[in-house]
Amino acid sequence: MKRLVFTVTNDLSYDQRMIRICGSLSGAGYHVTLVGRKQRNSAPLADQKFFQKRLWCFFEKGKRFYIEYNIRLFFFLLFKKMDLIGAIDLDTILPCFLVSKWKGIKRVYDAHELFCEMKEIVNRPAIYKIWKKIERITVPKFKYGYTVNQLISDEFRKMYGVNYEVVRNIPALKEMTIPEKKEKYVFYQGAVNEGRSFETLIPAFKEINYRLLIAGDGNFMTQAMQLVKENELAGKIEFLGKIAPDKLFYYTSQAWIGLTLFENNGLSNYYSLANRFFDYLHAGIPQLCAEYPAYIDLNKKYHIAVLIKDLSSGNIAKHLNSMLQDDLLYDELQKNCMNARKELNWQQEEKKLVSFYKNIFDS
Repeated sequence: MKRLVFTVTNDLSYDQRMIRICGSLSGAGYHVTLVGRKQRNSAPLADQKFFQKRLWCFFEKGKRFYIEYNIRLFFFLLFKKMDLIGAIDLDTILPCFLVSKWKGIKRVYDAHELFCEMKEIVNRPAIYKIWKKIERITVPKFKYGYTVNQLISDEFRKMYGVNYEVVRNIPALKEMTIPEKKEKYVFYQGAVNEGRSFETLIPAFKEINYRLLIAGDGNFMTQAMQLVKENELAGKIEFLGKIAPDKLFYYTSQAWIGLTLFENNGLSNYYSLANRFFDYLHAGIPQLCAEYPAYIDLNKKYHIAVLIKDLSSGNIAKHLNSMLQDDLLYDELQKNCMNARKELNWQQEEKKLVSFYKNIFDS
């Protein structure tokens, strides 16, 4: 049985993407271990089909965390028996690269985004320079890899000459009917990070007579809460914090509209294909979404969202109010979501994932 080890910087509990990937590979007959970090407020790990390991760090954020975690990860991997190591995004790639070279084993890069082009990286020249150097050193030496859409794959080919596969992160198809909804609320799930348009989204709710629920945490949480206070929206906007995957679907399916908004401040956002885009689709809820290439292509085929270029507060309020009040439009989008999920689902993406790893070991 081939042993696969994957590395992330989160605490594993809320990483639906890696739970999905590791579960599928475990089901395909691999011995899979997912390595992350243990935080002071980490919830107990749920039982999974694969093995889970969390490394404790003294520092929990900033450059000191990344340095400490990468050192701890290096030594853990150095003494771990494995046949393949998978670096999940750039923030764990260096120890994975060094250990794979030392052990002479296969290595895979799973790039969920263009890491160096994220707002929190690209707007900090010194930090950008460090991560970009790591990327230039390591990525060309990762022959095998995959990412979430063809746009990002093409960008890696242009930059580093690597040919990465596309495996989209889409929920598994399961039977569901649209539930009876007690309240029309707008829902955001995912990281509350810089570049997610909270600066214009939150003030927009001064013109919307419905609530916004936000499920997640991140580096913009303090500023987001301050924006709610400044705009006197405490009774209209609620922060739910991180919600375990098995409970998150309830909030998503009960929502009226989902939000997938990103500022166009770098290629990472512009070329994005967010996890939440498919989570809303599988919950049968229409969404308001940024008009970027990957979403345009999907919406042309399935018409499951309202896309907008202008992310100003006034334009967000205008389109959300339309979706909340136009029953004909809403019913059409909802029906299209329920049909699209039959084609866009993990059962289809899983086949590509399993084939990818089989081909690595067969080559």
